[in-house]
Amino acid sequence: MNEPIIRFNHVFKAFGNTRVLNGVDLTIHKGEITTIIGKSGEGKSVLLKHIVGLLEPDSGEVLYEGRAIHSLKPKERKAIKSKISYMFQGTALFDSMTVYENIALPLVETTQLKEADIRSRVGRQMEQFDLTESADKYPSQLSGGMKKRVALARAMVTEPEIILFDEPTTGLDPVRKNTVHSMISGYQKKYGFTAVLVSHEIPDVFYISQRIAMLDQGKIIFQGTPAEIRSVRSPEIRNFIQGIENPKDELTGMETRTAVEKRFEQEMARMVSHHIDFSLVLFTFENLAEIHRHIGFLAGQTVLMNFAGFLRQQMGIADTSSRLGLNRIVVLLANTNRERAKQFCERIAQEIHGENLLSIQPYPGFCLSIQAGFAQAASDMSMEELIQQAEMSMNTLLEFKIC
Repeated sequence: MNEPIIRFNHVFKAFGNTRVLNGVDLTIHKGEITTIIGKSGEGKSVLLKHIVGLLEPDSGEVLYEGRAIHSLKPKERKAIKSKISYMFQGTALFDSMTVYENIALPLVETTQLKEADIRSRVGRQMEQFDLTESADKYPSQLSGGMKKRVALARAMVTEPEIILFDEPTTGLDPVRKNTVHSMISGYQKKYGFTAVLVSHEIPDVFYISQRIAMLDQGKIIFQGTPAEIRSVRSPEIRNFIQGIENPKDELTGMETRTAVEKRFEQEMARMVSHHIDFSLVLFTFENLAEIHRHIGFLAGQTVLMNFAGFLRQQMGIADTSSRLGLNRIVVLLANTNRERAKQFCERIAQEIHGENLLSIQPYPGFCLSIQAGFAQAASDMSMEELIQQAEMSMNTLLEFKIC
């Protein structure tokens, strides 16, 4: 387990007669993505502002690497602030500044770097985010997705240890929403920064987060992994997640993980009572990160969306499917034994073509690798155990050149 970098110890905060934080205890671990969820108006953004130092607690402590921030000398507090970046809700780009000027702003205002060094660092950042050709454009000339990229580039240009994201996907369509999530996850893995998100995008944020914290009535009522919050028995937490969770995955049009788990239980009951077989197929995109790196995050999400659409056309009316993560899709095949599940995979491999997946031309010689594993359910087996069996049987299903 990674060491804590930020810790809230019994933090209270009120604005006038309205108490927003009511004894918050929260641990943020170094080098991980932690997402804070909860109802609107519960104080999630207030938590972020305590981390960055825009607000101070009325009582309790916010600690950075074990030291109470409010008790530090001004110079020490400034040093901590310099390690934290904030990606504001709605991007907060300056309309009168170009893309280059927006990204350079934190370096101009908070560092003593020479102009040539600023140009060099901003240039590298724009190249990494595929913004070089837009350097002289203004925010009004950019799409919503490009504005998010500029905001993320600006947040990362100071090479921070911690980046705070306040509703980073607000107002985006499903493809670009998932593109931003993939972008955050991809760059976090590449650079190792600690990320704290405030988001309502359930279950999408479960795919990229190592930890989830739920804020309710001013207190953290859950801290744990995405798997742990899915299995929690608290009616309060379960009702919130099921109430806010989209009925369908917006990117793929598939069922949610919750719906597939319910279907698994139904199929298991049918198998036990009527001896009707069913199987699970797991598809994994092995080199989606390579698509992100060479073609862009939007192209990677387009691949997932197109593959899911093709897959739904091949499924039977009683079958169901869901995303399991950023690069995995699971299919439950009703009335299907292991041999028929294998035949289903073989049919997919024969009928799908590269041009069906990528809507733009990648670099020459690129091979998209999709692996498929399949397993037949046995009595008293959990869905996780069936997924593990499918993983153990994985073979390269699709590997072809898209030129």
